[in-house]
Amino acid sequence: MKRHFSIAGMLNTSLILVAIASVCLAAVLLVRNEYESRINALIDDSVRLSSGDTILQLAANFRDKKMLGDKLDQFFFYPAVQYVAIRDQSGQVLVQRDRTAGGAGYDAPAFASLRRGLDSLEPGRTSRWQSAGWEQYMDVTVPVFAGVNPLNPFDSENRYSEALANLGQVESEYLSGFVHLGVNLGELRQNLVPYSIKIGLLALTFLLLFIVFTMFVTRYATAPLTVLAQLAEEIANGKLDKKFSVRGVGEARQITAMLNLILEELNVYRTKVNLDNQLLSLQVDERNQQLEKRNRELSKAVSQITVARNRLRQLAYYDSLTSLPNRQLFTEQLDLLLRLGSREDKKLAVMFVDLDNFKRINDSLGHSVGDQLLVKVADRLSRTLRDSDLVAQYVGSESRIGVSRLGGDEFTVVLNNLDTYDSAGIVAERLLLTLRKPMHVGGHELVVTPSIGIAVAPRDARTVEDILKLSDMAMYHAKTSGRNKYTFYDSAMQGAGVDRLRMETDLRKALDREEFVLYYQPQVDTRTGEIVGAEALIRWNHPEQGLVAPFQFIPLAEEMGLIVEMGAWTLMDACRQSKTFNRQGLPLPKVAVNVSSLQFNASFSTLVRNVLEDTGLDASMLEIELTEGVIMSNAQASIDALLRLKRLGVSISVDDFGTGYSSLNYLSRFPLDELKIDRSFIIELDKGQTHSTLVSAIIAMGQSLNLRLVAEGVDTVEQFRFLSDKNVDVIQGFLFSKPVPAEEFSQLLRNNPFPEMIRDMTSKPHRALASA
Repeated sequence: MKRHFSIAGMLNTSLILVAIASVCLAAVLLVRNEYESRINALIDDSVRLSSGDTILQLAANFRDKKMLGDKLDQFFFYPAVQYVAIRDQSGQVLVQRDRTAGGAGYDAPAFASLRRGLDSLEPGRTSRWQSAGWEQYMDVTVPVFAGVNPLNPFDSENRYSEALANLGQVESEYLSGFVHLGVNLGELRQNLVPYSIKIGLLALTFLLLFIVFTMFVTRYATAPLTVLAQLAEEIANGKLDKKFSVRGVGEARQITAMLNLILEELNVYRTKVNLDNQLLSLQVDERNQQLEKRNRELSKAVSQITVARNRLRQLAYYDSLTSLPNRQLFTEQLDLLLRLGSREDKKLAVMFVDLDNFKRINDSLGHSVGDQLLVKVADRLSRTLRDSDLVAQYVGSESRIGVSRLGGDEFTVVLNNLDTYDSAGIVAERLLLTLRKPMHVGGHELVVTPSIGIAVAPRDARTVEDILKLSDMAMYHAKTSGRNKYTFYDSAMQGAGVDRLRMETDLRKALDREEFVLYYQPQVDTRTGEIVGAEALIRWNHPEQGLVAPFQFIPLAEEMGLIVEMGAWTLMDACRQSKTFNRQGLPLPKVAVNVSSLQFNASFSTLVRNVLEDTGLDASMLEIELTEGVIMSNAQASIDALLRLKRLGVSISVDDFGTGYSSLNYLSRFPLDELKIDRSFIIELDKGQTHSTLVSAIIAMGQSLNLRLVAEGVDTVEQFRFLSDKNVDVIQGFLFSKPVPAEEFSQLLRNNPFPEMIRDMTSKPHRALASA
C-alpha cells in the first residue's frame, strides 16, 4: 500500500518539513529578540537610574562613598547583574559590590579597555569570557553627570552642601564618574528558559495542527488516485474481474474509462494464454526438480571438497597414519640441509626404504593389519636412528626429518652428520637388523624385510630431486638383487634394466600424480554416420617421456598388481566424463571400458554399481568390454558375474573376438550384447580370400546370436565398404578418427563429420575385396 500513497506522502512530507523549518526559525528568532530586548532593557534602565538620580550624581562628584554605597542596591534590579561599581572620572573604583558571597565571583577588567573607542557621553557595552569559571560576562559602563563643575577651586565641603541645597536648579551638567555593571550572560540566558519553553510549546501546537490539517487535505485530494492504485495492484495480481469506479471529475474519470477498456482486452487475452501458462508451469516444475537435484549434488560435492581441503590443511606436513613427516616437509627440509651442507662442505646421505612383499601382506590380511604394520615399522625406524646420526639444522625440533614417510610402504631416512660415506652403510645395517625381528600385528606374527637404496651428497647429487631419484633407483636395484639388503647408488645402475626400474618407479607414482588420461575413439553407425558410442582408452602422460603407449605399460601394471587400481580409475573417469558430455547436451549413447582379467572378479559388479551411483551415469550408457579369453577362463563363474552386471543395466561386449577358442555353446549362454571383431582380422581383409572368409564367418556367428557387431581397426574405405556390405552395425578405426582427448571428442560430438563421409564413400564406385 505504500506505493499507492507515494505522491501524497511526498507532498505531506515536503509541507511538514517546510513548516517545521519555518516554525523552528521563527521560534529561534523570537527567543533571540527577547534575549536582545532584555539586554537593551538592562542598559536602558541603567542609564535611566544613572541619569535620573541627582543625589548619585553629586555623591559621585564629591566621592561620598557612604551615600554611593547606599545607591548600589538599586542597580541589582536584574538577577543577571552580578557586579556593580561606581567609578570617578578617571575610572578609579569609589565603591563596588559583588552579588556572590565573598565577592570572588567576578573579575573586573581594566576600565580603559571597556571605554576604548567610546565618547565620554555614551554608555559602553563589552562582552567577554572570564577564565575563572569559564563564564561569559557583559560589562556595561554608564557615564554619570552632575550640575557642579569639579574643576572649581573653592572648598569641596561648601560646594557639596551648596549643590545639595540647589538640586534641580542647575542647568549645566559635568561628567562626575561612571556606573560599571557586570552582567552574567549565562544567568540572563537561564532566565530565558521559561520563555523559550513557552515559545516551543506554541510552535509544537502549531505544527501538530498544521500536520493534521495537511494530512486531511492531501488525503482528500489524492483519494481518487489511491483507489485507482489499489485497483491497479489487484489487477496486477490477476484479478481482472475488477472494474474501476472513482468519484470525481476531470483526469481521474478519464483514467478510469481508459483502464476499464484495457481490462476488457486483458480478460480476452488471459483466456487465450491460460492453457499456455499451464503447459509452461509443468515444464518449469520439471526443470525446477532437475535443478534441485543438481543443487543437492553440487552441495554434496562442495561439502566433500571442503572437508577434504580442511583435512589436507591439517595433514599438510605430517603423515596421518604414522605421524612421521610427509613428502612436503621432507622435501623442504632436505633442500635446506643440502644447501647448508654445500656451503659448509658436509656429507649427507638419503636412504630410500621400501618394504619387501608388503602388498602381499596387505592383500591377504587386510588394510587394517597393513596400516598397523606400517605404524610399527615407522616406530622401529625412528627408535633405531640415533640422535648422533643427525645435526640439529632444522627450522625447529618439530621439523626433524630423520625418518619420513613418502607414501604407501616407502620411507626415507636422512643422515646429515656423516664422517665418511661408509657411515651410512653402518646405519643401514642397523635398520635391516631391527626390521628383521618379528612383529605381532592383529594376532599375526609377521616378519618384514626392507630394501634400502642409498645416495649421498655432494658425491652423487646436489638437489632434492636428483638425490631422491638416485636413492630410489638404488633401492629398486637392491630389490631386484635379492631384497633384504641395502645398496649404494652406482653410475653403473644406469645400464641394463634401469629403464624398466624407472618405469616401474614412475608407474607406481603415476596414479597418485594423476598422470593417466583417457582418450576416446568414436564408434560410428555404418548406415547413418551417427556416433553411437566411444571406447575409453587409457594413456600415460609421462612428465618426461610424454604419452606412453598402452602396450608399454599395461603388461607391466598387470605384473606389478597395479592394473586393478588403474582399471577402477579408468571406469570412474570414463563414467564421469560421459556424464559431463550428457550435461553439456552432447549426444553419446554409451561409453565402452576395457576390463582386465585381474579386475574381473567377484567384487567387480559392486565396483560398477558404486561408480554408477557416484557419477550419476545411467547404467544403459555404460558398456563393459571383456576379452574372449577372460570370459572363457571360467565359463560358469563368468556367466554368474555377467548376469550380475546385466541386472545393473550395463551392456556387455566381447572384445578381440576371434583370437581365442570360444565355444559356440557357451557363447549362446552368455548374456552378451555385442561382439567386437578383432582389428587383426580387419587389417588382413584385403590380403586374400581366406581372411575375408574368416571375417564373414565371424559376422555370421554374431548375427546368428543376435549380437550387435562392431569392427575395430578399420583404416581404409575398402574395409568399410566390405563390412557395411556384410551388415556390420558399427565401425571403429582411424578411417573416422584416432583416439582423441575429451576436449577434441566433444568437438566431434558437436560437429559430426561422419554422415557426410559415409555418403561420399557409398556414392562412389569401389573396388570389391576378395569375396567370401
